Amino acid sequence: MSMLTPPGMGGKKFRVTGDHYPRMRRPRRRRKVLAVLTITSVLGLLGYGTLEIVDVFSGDDETERSAPAGSGRPQTENNCAPQQADDGPATLPEPSAITVNVLNATDRTGLAQATADTLAERGFTIGEVTNAPEELDGKVEGPGLLLATAEGERAGALSVLATQLEGAETAQNRPGQRADNAESVDLVIGAGFDELTAEREAQRRLAELANPEPSPAEEPAPADTPAC
Repeated sequence: MSMLTPPGMGGKKFRVTGDHYPRMRRPRRRRKVLAVLTITSVLGLLGYGTLEIVDVFSGDDETERSAPAGSGRPQTENNCAPQQADDGPATLPEPSAITVNVLNATDRTGLAQATADTLAERGFTIGEVTNAPEELDGKVEGPGLLLATAEGERAGALSVLATQLEGAETAQNRPGQRADNAESVDLVIGAGFDELTAEREAQRRLAELANPEPSPAEEPAPADTPAC
């Protein structure tokens, strides 16, 4: 008797078929579908990676033409071009090109001539040496008053002479003064005058005037400089 024959069945045999049990292997169609999906996913990832690599080396036109955040200007090829140099040091007249009229507004005799001689030794051209006019006599309290025309002030003649007398006030010319052109300046000696600025210090100030150092506010910020 077979072991599969239930008890009491009189030894009658029954065929056990496989139709009543699930198959243990997956259908071949499902395996093919999974294989196709896997291959499609891999090809998609490879294609995306290839596009990313191409973008890195070729660059996107819109990205190149867009400015980085906070730059305030578009990122173009012109931004990476070498910037033109500044105009350089300010062009100032030489002391020999400036005619200085020395006027004494104090009651100290000989002060105008002594000052004129010192300025001549430093390269300035000396014009008139005399007492100050009545409207200025005794009315300049500081070391001195420098007067020039508007053209002389713009040309730098007033600034150059100011390096020779610390604390001097500057102003444009007034009626009756001697400085009547861009190359002349009136030096009116005031009550607070002791002596001209020491020659070495005056030369240092003149050099700084000709080659001013940029202030921190004028220097470009790192964010404004494009990375080329």
